[in-house]
Amino acid sequence: MEKFTRKNLDALYSKFNRREFVHPDPLEFLYNYGDSADREIVGLLASSLAYGNVKQILKSVTKVLDRMGPSPRDFIMKAGNDRLFTVFKDFKHRFTTGEEIAILLNSAKSAVGRYGSLENCFMSGYKEKDVDLIPAMGNFVRILSSGFKNGETYLLPCPSRGSACKRLNLYMRWMVRKDDVDPGGWDDVPRSKLLVPVDVHMWNICSKAGFTPRKQANLKASVEITAKFAEFNPEDPVKYDFCLTRFGIRDELEYSDMRKHAGE
Repeated sequence: MEKFTRKNLDALYSKFNRREFVHPDPLEFLYNYGDSADREIVGLLASSLAYGNVKQILKSVTKVLDRMGPSPRDFIMKAGNDRLFTVFKDFKHRFTTGEEIAILLNSAKSAVGRYGSLENCFMSGYKEKDVDLIPAMGNFVRILSSGFKNGETYLLPCPSRGSACKRLNLYMRWMVRKDDVDPGGWDDVPRSKLLVPVDVHMWNICSKAGFTPRKQANLKASVEITAKFAEFNPEDPVKYDFCLTRFGIRDELEYSDMRKHAGE
């Protein structure tokens, strides 16, 4: 497949960056919360549990949110440690336990209590001179992982450990960008410094489209793909992530259809 142009990408964005193409995707949970104070908690949970079979992901996130009531922020700020562990003690998502969910939420509670919001917590590690959000992401993960053993958890992948940080970058995209698909809410974080969420699926698409020669779906591939997209749209390089990942996820959109839909 020959390299795509901005015209190709904009054509795909115009056709597929619509809410009708979201399901099944954990992003859809964020649409139920109009207050960004709730949405940032929901996004943290949904992105952290976004591994494995998508149907199971949606079921698991639903189970967590149903127990938190209409305002997840109010729930965590009012719930003590014992309450959190009791509410989620029988929860299980693949190898994630209710205890881990309780620790994550307690860490989020502490961060909101200290900084006022998860966005402010994130911005505490941001410096305008940084070329991307990797340093701020690392600081954010360290703060929210502090309650876990050794200060680390697979629920919050850390850039310094070499992870592509796909789920964390998804969370950032959801909270920072605002269009027909991404609901936004974090207005202080610059879109221009977001990184493309890369997993094997996105890496495969971008390899075929000529956006990366790398052989692995790692953080270096994410940085490289983001740089390519930034050549077309420096203010919002992650704009094209959602529309591209519809191919191969949705039954009606195959890889072989990309060129046709891209206007060629």
